[in-house]
Amino acid sequence: MNGEQQHDADAGSGVEEAEFNWDEYLEDTGAIAAPHGSFKHVDTSLQNGFAPGMKLEVAVKPDHTTYWVATIITTCGQLLLLRYDGYGEDRKADFWCDIMTADLHPIGWCEQNKKILKVPEGIKDKISDQEEFLRQTLAGACSAPANLLEGLHRGKNPLDFIAPGSRLECQNSQDSLEAWIVRVVENVGGRLKLRYEGLVDSDQSDQWMFYLDPFLHPVGWAAQQGYALQPPAAIRSLKSEAEWQDILIKVKEEEEGSSVPTDLFKDKPVIGVHSFTASMKLEAVDPMAPFVLSPATVVKVFNEKYFLVEIDDLRPECATSRSYVCHVNSAGIFPVQWSLKNGLHLSPPAGYPGQDFDWADYLKQCGAEAAPQSCFPMLTSNHGFKENMKLEAVNPVDPGEICIATVTKVKETYLWLQLEGSKKPVPECIVNVESMNIFPVGWCETNGYQLRPPRKAIVNKQKKIAVVQPEKQILSSRTVHERLKNQELNSTDSVVINGKYCCPKIYFNHRCFSGPYLNKGRIAELPQSVGPGNCVLVLKEVLTLLINAAYKPSRVLRELQLDEDTAWHGHGETLKAKYKGKSYRATVEVVRTADRVADFCRTTCIKLECCPNLFGPQMVLDKCSENCSVLTKTKYTHYYGKRKNKRIGRPPGGHSNLEASMKKPSKRRKRRKHFFVHKKKRSSTSVDNSPVGSTQGSGGEEEDDQDDVDEESMSEDSASEQQDELLEESEVSEKKSRSSSPTQSELSHCLAQDQDKQKRKLRTFSFSDDENKPPSPKEIKIEVAEKLQLDSNPLEWSVADVVRFLRSTDCAPLARIFLDQEIDGQALLLLTLPTVQECMDLKLGPAIKLCHHIERVKLAFYQQFAN
Repeated sequence: MNGEQQHDADAGSGVEEAEFNWDEYLEDTGAIAAPHGSFKHVDTSLQNGFAPGMKLEVAVKPDHTTYWVATIITTCGQLLLLRYDGYGEDRKADFWCDIMTADLHPIGWCEQNKKILKVPEGIKDKISDQEEFLRQTLAGACSAPANLLEGLHRGKNPLDFIAPGSRLECQNSQDSLEAWIVRVVENVGGRLKLRYEGLVDSDQSDQWMFYLDPFLHPVGWAAQQGYALQPPAAIRSLKSEAEWQDILIKVKEEEEGSSVPTDLFKDKPVIGVHSFTASMKLEAVDPMAPFVLSPATVVKVFNEKYFLVEIDDLRPECATSRSYVCHVNSAGIFPVQWSLKNGLHLSPPAGYPGQDFDWADYLKQCGAEAAPQSCFPMLTSNHGFKENMKLEAVNPVDPGEICIATVTKVKETYLWLQLEGSKKPVPECIVNVESMNIFPVGWCETNGYQLRPPRKAIVNKQKKIAVVQPEKQILSSRTVHERLKNQELNSTDSVVINGKYCCPKIYFNHRCFSGPYLNKGRIAELPQSVGPGNCVLVLKEVLTLLINAAYKPSRVLRELQLDEDTAWHGHGETLKAKYKGKSYRATVEVVRTADRVADFCRTTCIKLECCPNLFGPQMVLDKCSENCSVLTKTKYTHYYGKRKNKRIGRPPGGHSNLEASMKKPSKRRKRRKHFFVHKKKRSSTSVDNSPVGSTQGSGGEEEDDQDDVDEESMSEDSASEQQDELLEESEVSEKKSRSSSPTQSELSHCLAQDQDKQKRKLRTFSFSDDENKPPSPKEIKIEVAEKLQLDSNPLEWSVADVVRFLRSTDCAPLARIFLDQEIDGQALLLLTLPTVQECMDLKLGPAIKLCHHIERVKLAFYQQFAN
């Protein structure tokens, strides 16, 4: 294993992988994420256990001393829309309640606790016989789960009940009529790491299964089905029969503390009846190595639900078979000729004579029949997956590893996935669209699990880490440099060392003058040289290292970016930088031929106002030919600095900031085109008089002498430019308050300052005395929104009233959602920012804007009607 492979293998918990960002990766690759709705098992795992149609016993308002049966109409996060039984299809009396705070109980609670069930006043005249009505309405009814309504479990997600130490039963993969107890070692979003009961902690036979897997059951399932409860053959020899029995006795004694609620598995797929018989032939994908399609045989039928499939192997010396239990809906089994009809390759059985496999000859040779089409379920293509989509997938070779995956092929309900970043190379995997080993983009991050990023992304992240943590510059630079050399050596289009496109070594001469932008100490920590190699690769690496060695990486990136009027003479490369938590990018010209490298390095040095020999193909030993060591900074800037007012345009392609969400002009008073990134917010009273091209002081950054200030740039301010800057700054201030998720207590304060954008502009920039005179900083402020005056109590609003109110605001497009989800005034007052984002699938900006209006209603309610 070489150094690069060792680094990748050891990077399982490294900083590089932790820095992986799906949004950036999708943008860089031009790919799209597979739709979240295509992962049914993930959607099921996110449900809170309550479903429309379930019944509860709910306190009757306003006295809360009596209760009545209600039915769940809709669920929205921890909110339930309920209707008392007896109202029929009448929606007028529907009401919302919060699971965490409302007086809700499962059916039968009142009888057990001697509470009174009494018909509400609104339907008293419709129910003449209460006992008979309850008997009819509760016949065959499904009660809301008691464990989700009582005690510490109230409002919990069902997955919270599968804690480490919980026990389940797992069917034997070789004999479906057997099962053994497994213990949960880890629960990652419903994906369980399981260990056979009786095995030590260090055992290597742990397995991963999603909790909805058809072969996973609550404790006691095997006994109910009449199946044997014994360890699988693979581990049976590790203990004596008496020891296994002792383990069973111990499990039964501890069963109460480790049991999992049985209703947790109510959403598991139902296994139907199959029609396979022994000796039937079919095509199959081995679930332990799902890389090829192979001929297979049904070797055993256990019962009407399960049968055993074995991958064909004609080698007489083969002592071990690859077999596994299947049911009628098992993924990876197909009729004979399925691969031919779909234009796919079928791998002949091991030991098959000849290259060309023919099913007719093979069936005749084996004296077997093909399983008829009727044995297989109908396949549909309505799943949402398309080629080149990205997702997260389990590595079948190492199930503890989840990798980035690309869909390379789609055939009916099957996907071919290319895994990226796995510790060991893996061929394309074949998975069913309903596989529980694939997950949507962001699933690992949401559940706190390590995702294996692609190797290329690791290199990029190392460069970004060098910006944030400059003290690691030596390690990061050398690692990247080694990878660059390996990439060059392994490249299929590499050139000879003296070729036209081969760059010579580029030396970093750290004794030379580093200028106002580059940190001399970080320059000294860079490798002595980079290259030789492909010009574009070497120069891109050199520029990246320089950017990371700057006081302000974003500023150096700005100086290097292409002007919109500049003629291209080389190759446009996108470079990135990170500074104070923000990401930046710009297009930079890099020459492609060796004859232009020296001039490129010198020109770039002059752009950065450093010694022309700071980096380049010539090594400076003791004394620089430019005599830069004896020049003062002011004199040096006079010789090589940029003393003209230069307008920096947007790079070709319109690159923009990756992370920031608002635009703001640079800190210069001189008007210039907006840079490709947004600066930190500054006070409206501060003025930066730095000349174009001079240093913007930051910590250790050096400052130009005062006599270097370009007075011309200070004299070109105008009232209109100031007004534009102040206007944008006020918008930045507003948007910045929206850039993070506030708590509920902070929300009303933050959102009280939000109001109609046009009104704010008119109020903020109205010149009462002289319309040509810009406002002073003291006049610039964002007024608090006007108080809302309500004509009626929002607690009594119907759905139509809520919709009417929203249509009177700037959230009118969202009124349709409230209408579809039947949100009335009570529900409106219960809505919070997390609930709005989760249940209405809104982005943060629209969600905060909506919550602002909800807060206005709440405030008006408290002031006008609460008393």
